[in-house]
Amino acid sequence: MPLPESYAGGPDSPAVRDITIGDALREVVAHCPERTAMIAGSPDPAERHQWRYDELLAESERVARALLARFQPGEKVAVWAPNIPQWVLMEYGCALAGIVLVTVNPSYQAEELAYVLKQSRAAGVFLLPEFRGNRMLTHLEQAREDCPELRETVLFSEWQAFLDSGAADTPLPEVTPLDACMIQYTSGTTGFPKGALLHHRGLVNNGAHTLDRMGAEEGCAYMGNMPLFHTGGCVLAVLGCLSVRGTLVLVEQFEPGLMLELMETYRAGALLGVPTMLIAMIEHPEFEQRDLSSVHAICSGGSTVPAELVRRLEKALNAPFTIVFGQTECSPVACMTQPHDSIEDKAETLGPPMPGVEVKIIDVESGATLPPGQMGEFCTRGYHVMHEYFEKPEATAKAIDSEGWLHTGDLCSMDERGYCTVEGRLKDMIIRGGENIYPREIEELLFKHPAVGVAAVVGLPSERMGEEVAAFLRPAPGQSLNKDELFAYLREHLSPQKTPRYWFEVAEYPLTGSGKIQKFALRQQWEDGQHSEMA
Repeated sequence: MPLPESYAGGPDSPAVRDITIGDALREVVAHCPERTAMIAGSPDPAERHQWRYDELLAESERVARALLARFQPGEKVAVWAPNIPQWVLMEYGCALAGIVLVTVNPSYQAEELAYVLKQSRAAGVFLLPEFRGNRMLTHLEQAREDCPELRETVLFSEWQAFLDSGAADTPLPEVTPLDACMIQYTSGTTGFPKGALLHHRGLVNNGAHTLDRMGAEEGCAYMGNMPLFHTGGCVLAVLGCLSVRGTLVLVEQFEPGLMLELMETYRAGALLGVPTMLIAMIEHPEFEQRDLSSVHAICSGGSTVPAELVRRLEKALNAPFTIVFGQTECSPVACMTQPHDSIEDKAETLGPPMPGVEVKIIDVESGATLPPGQMGEFCTRGYHVMHEYFEKPEATAKAIDSEGWLHTGDLCSMDERGYCTVEGRLKDMIIRGGENIYPREIEELLFKHPAVGVAAVVGLPSERMGEEVAAFLRPAPGQSLNKDELFAYLREHLSPQKTPRYWFEVAEYPLTGSGKIQKFALRQQWEDGQHSEMA
């Protein structure tokens, strides 16, 4: 029956469970203790240490007891590192100890680090001394004076000594499903991040439901290439893999050649990556040479997924593609396509709501729920919504209304079946001469052009028009960009006001740690004179 308005609720199955992260791990250990739980996907095969599920639980409990020798349940502890196995052990250890894990991007500099540690009121930080030229310990020393509540520093290079510092008879506290377990700082595509306070129930269920809808098979090898400081890594990879009792192949930092080798070596069954990662993989010279026939599920999200990319990957890997949609504040997935959806739905929609999740599209001005097909703000409600922005009551009140609806800031429409389509972000919308222009429509068309590898469409300030449309393009491998050709190509499909006035070629984009293009940073770079127009 067609929906009378843009409101839909997700299915009742799988059910939303009242469960903690620690209990979810214990359940899997009780079922398959000797199954391989995690592989450190180091570039050097000799360093690829493996953990069985019973070993993973035992070491996570040691981490919890060592943490309780230093911290009280409810305190905040930051992890500042790339995708190393100890990060995963800290995720489980903090959960078992009732400690709130604060995730920190390993590319942060001293000022960014100080903000996160101070704003989260972190009592401790675990870090590497250095990673890929980023002098992390030096930055921490600079930041420490701005963080009066920070009292403990633990280096991952001294991990064994940390484990040995806990007492084996320390009792672990009682932890409940709605206890806060993590502060995730939003990716910052539009400005400085806020700390989303997330809970066990939201994260465990969201990871499990995502893998279920994705079609990941029981016991499969699952690629852990998404950064752990982001929900795509610590929820959809770590906890999602746990839900299917699979083997997490942890990738320290995304590199397409290494990804392809690991996928072949460990017969990867499921893969999650943002579009920039997937594009890099299919453009890599080894893509055609690797045996990737074990892949049975591919998933993407986190930013606009071009329709052409969906078609290319399904054809190349002969596996169904699904798209997740949401944000950190909702643990993170609210809508998702399904493997059996039509090519058109998988390429052009976000699918229906997740189990136990409500979604509606509202008028931005009045707040009224819109009729099907009309564009408005995407709102969601359910078990998956964060508790709050940590110690930011005004920002929380703007994001979560009195009826529990999270206002995401995403512009979407919903059809009569409950399938949503994203049009862009409220903050990304370009207002040219009083007319609203949505970058996603233009980006989709540009991505279909064979010369274009990646496209980002941004509004640049204009005295006469308010804003003008600008395209920042990276060419596809072996291709060159011709502005006149691209202009003519878009004019075949778009009205004049939507066709970019300015065209820029870029070698790389400013990205968040999870691979999203930071459009506000592109605008800032342009204002600073870092981009010259294409001839």
